[in-house]
Amino acid sequence: MLTALFLLAAGALAGVIGTAGGITSLVAYPALLAVGVPPLAANVTNSVALLGSGASSALRGRRDLVGHGPTLRRWAPLTVGVSTAGALLLLVTPAHVFDDVVPFLVATGSVLLLVQPWIDRRRGAARMGRASAAASVSAVSLYNGYFGAGAGVLMIAVMLLDGEPVLHRANALKNVLLLAADVVPAVLFAVSGAVVWAFAWPLGVGAVVGGLIGPSVARRVPQTPLRIGIAVCGFVLAGYLLIAA
Repeated sequence: MLTALFLLAAGALAGVIGTAGGITSLVAYPALLAVGVPPLAANVTNSVALLGSGASSALRGRRDLVGHGPTLRRWAPLTVGVSTAGALLLLVTPAHVFDDVVPFLVATGSVLLLVQPWIDRRRGAARMGRASAAASVSAVSLYNGYFGAGAGVLMIAVMLLDGEPVLHRANALKNVLLLAADVVPAVLFAVSGAVVWAFAWPLGVGAVVGGLIGPSVARRVPQTPLRIGIAVCGFVLAGYLLIAA
């Protein structure tokens, strides 16, 4: 019961941070590690648990998607296909290999969290060609299926560089694309038997609640200290995982 309450609170915090522009996995993933879930199983469980949070985020931003049907039809099949390939790569990766790689993935997520304001300020400063955009969407999707922490920041950057100049619309596109991309991997993870369901449900319920109350909370919390604090915790976790590996 104490573990479930801890994960419920961690999920709620992750959901709030996600609505504030942070990276939910940098809270949810360490919470699973803290209760004793091995890194590979924690990553899989985290992906499944946060699916509901992604759905609520996508629904919340549906008004910002008016007129963006062509963009979604262009990128959704590629995002879904390559994310599925990333999930399959994760499932066939030996656990010890993932243990060696995950510190660098966590550190990457922390870096992305720190540079997100810079990415936001650069919106509209450049424009990618169609081939570059397809390659970028593919790279982000592969990373999303394999690990995912920070994939949202990267996808927002790609949408901005692909021609959507408004940040909140790029964020809405990201929410829908990554939600679509996460469904098949979640099914694969569930079928694989790697999901720790006893820990997935409280984390998932908390994330949905956090996503719903997040906008109200985010308006009252200073964003820069929160962003820096989470990133520092991410770097500390990456160092610990590297030493443990």
